[in-house]
Amino acid sequence: MVSGTLFFPRGGSAFVAGALARGLCERGAEVTLVAGSRHDVGDMSDARAFYAGLDLHEVDFTPALAADDPMTFAGPPGTAPLQPSFEDRPDAPDRIFASLDDAAYHAQAAAWTRELSAAGAEHAGVLHLHHLTPLNAAAEAAAPGVPVVGHLHGTELLMLEAIVEGAAWAHGEKWAERLRRWAAGCAELVAAPGNRDRATGLLGVPRERLTPLPNGFDPELFRPLDVDRRAVWRRVLVDEPRGWAPGGRPGSIRYGDGALAQIMRGPVIVYVGRFTDAKRLPFLLEAFAEARPPASLVLVGGHPGEWEGEHPADAIERLGLSDAMLAGWYEQAELPELLAASDVLVLPSAEESFGQVIVEALACGVPAIAADSLGPAHIIEDGELGWLFAPEDRGSLAATLTAAVADAGERARRSRRAREEAPRRFGWPAIAARLEEILRRAHQAGAGRA
Repeated sequence: MVSGTLFFPRGGSAFVAGALARGLCERGAEVTLVAGSRHDVGDMSDARAFYAGLDLHEVDFTPALAADDPMTFAGPPGTAPLQPSFEDRPDAPDRIFASLDDAAYHAQAAAWTRELSAAGAEHAGVLHLHHLTPLNAAAEAAAPGVPVVGHLHGTELLMLEAIVEGAAWAHGEKWAERLRRWAAGCAELVAAPGNRDRATGLLGVPRERLTPLPNGFDPELFRPLDVDRRAVWRRVLVDEPRGWAPGGRPGSIRYGDGALAQIMRGPVIVYVGRFTDAKRLPFLLEAFAEARPPASLVLVGGHPGEWEGEHPADAIERLGLSDAMLAGWYEQAELPELLAASDVLVLPSAEESFGQVIVEALACGVPAIAADSLGPAHIIEDGELGWLFAPEDRGSLAATLTAAVADAGERARRSRRAREEAPRRFGWPAIAARLEEILRRAHQAGAGRA
């Protein structure tokens, strides 16, 4: 099979693509992964390092970044125009799909058709394509007749919802038509359980053609650890900081011994993720300021140089929060130690397709606070694995933060429950086995039609 993602490694869907490809290989599948890549921002965005150990067909965006218009760059084999985005960040080089005209679309489709052909897509038994992107159009051209299983990750649905609601992107309607056409062309679609109804309505596909499939975690990586909490936070915040201010490099925000003393005075609430509007970090910080719990809030993440809306550092200053700190970006393999040094995870976003970091935290024995909607509502059993708050109610989040911090016994009970439930429900081996069934079904149906 050929698996494909148009994006360079960044965010949760890249971890899903890599984990599922590895899981399928362990089950005996022959998998080639076609993936975007950048060489200019370190290993975290370089597909060669990020997907190490897989049969990788890398598509390098680095040359496109030097072009007058990276989105229409035409280069040699192994390159492509810079990936578009499902998010609208006006100053970012990767412009939102819905703003791209026909010329930019055709440049994307042509480059990815060439790359899928080079990866042997026409000889595959099935294609597993992440998101709905010009990769789907490329598959139609490079591998006609090969069944496609489309894997939705939710960001495409956010863009589609904005188009439906009238967002003023010049080419939004045309891109909405493309997404719906690509969805209709898939033999099957999979999505996080919380997105099933949302996806069928937005994409106009029958409910029975969309199979719920949660994301998972690596049980060898994410597990309870015994760590020296003081040593972890001293390294992360004081000795080797990675937090960054707007326009600054990793490490431009550094804390002293006072921050470490604050950390050690009470529970640690941790956020892990990107600094995008959908994550609602100002909403979280305002709720934390309202609650003023006897705890610290540490924000782990923020892909270097990337943020939308108010930067968390500016929100922290605006609210006068001496007990909220920025730790910077950490790769997935580094997260278990940070989770082990924390007491509660918080994910403030209200439109989270799944909530990958929630299951990773649960596997480490860290209960979670999240909005009672979509993916998190399907993961967290309120009162068992964590706490749910009313999605649009900042006061509800403030009250939930207060409740979680106040009851150490309840945190311990939910931690034990999380450690028991996470491997059974969300371990990658179990998820890969379920995906294999879906891929085999699509392949067999395609073979039958042939």
